[in-house]
Amino acid sequence: MKKNELRQKYKALRQNLSESQIEDYSLKIANQLLQLDIWNKSFYHIFLTIEEQKEINTEYILNILAGKDKNIVISKSNFSDCSMTHFLLTDNTKIRKNRHNIPEPIDGIEILPSQIDVVLVPLLAFDKVGNRIGYGKGFYDRFLTNCTPETLKIGLSFFEPEKEISYSDQNDVTLDYCVIPNKIYAF
Repeated sequence: MKKNELRQKYKALRQNLSESQIEDYSLKIANQLLQLDIWNKSFYHIFLTIEEQKEINTEYILNILAGKDKNIVISKSNFSDCSMTHFLLTDNTKIRKNRHNIPEPIDGIEILPSQIDVVLVPLLAFDKVGNRIGYGKGFYDRFLTNCTPETLKIGLSFFEPEKEISYSDQNDVTLDYCVIPNKIYAF
């Protein structure tokens, strides 16, 4: 299947999920994350849920990170060049949805990609070797290429992997792990 076909397939699968399924799966994904040996790091980048896209509810993971007293990093998107600026999430951070319904910080303490230890990556689909498909603008691929080689890239998905995503671009960045409600895939 081509990337655009996979995007359509997984957007449709998500739309068919009920609110209770999303909450149940999101909690299970957060609990699966606790099984990974990643909790000795300092800076954790996480995406804030786009509810209209029926994304994973990252509130559960945010609570884990806060409970472990970790530095939480969130991003603001620049649609003119498909880049992101990253900010430390603090008690004073003001969040506002942009015109694409993405919750973002208005401003704050900027964090460089090279400072980030773990990135929790949104995706629509992934395959058994760690390729991922996002919404198609390349925001995360650009961001992840600016992280260090040691930065852990962990995808979060409601669904099992595809056998293979046949077309990958040279700019695509593969995942180290992908966490689904009942399993962790390591690549």
